[in-house]
Formats: sequence, structure tokens, C-alpha cells
Amino acid sequence: MTQDIQFQIECLTVELTGMLMSEYGWDIRHALDELYRSQTFAKLNDPLCGLYYQGAVYIFQYLKNEIETGKIS
Repeated sequence: MTQDIQFQIECLTVELTGMLMSEYGWDIRHALDELYRSQTFAKLNDPLCGLYYQGAVYIFQYLKNEIETGKIS
């Protein structure tokens, strides 16, 4: 994985964590735990998937669906 891709993923992680905290009222630890354990985050970290090219709002819809239904769409 290149440094550019890693940087994009790290920036998205910050944004997604903030969105989780805002949406669910979680503290940062809980938000990071949920994010890091998700299948969405696993796909975000897969350079072949290309999810890191998408915006945080787009990715958050997948993450929110996964959290609320237990499935990634």
C-alpha cells in the first residue's frame, strides 16, 4: 500500500469516527472500536477494493447499514 493510499485511509478514519460519534452519541473509544471491527473498514483498507477513493459520507452509509443490520451492502 502506498503512502498516499494510507494517508487517504487515515483521513477517512478521522471523518468516519467523528460521524459515528455524532450519529450515535458514542465516545471516541467506542466509535473507533466499532469502526475498526467493521467489514466496511476491512474493505476500506483493501487497496484492490478502491473504497478509499470514495467520500466519507458515501462510506458512512455502508458503515451505518452494517452497524444497524449486521450486514454490509
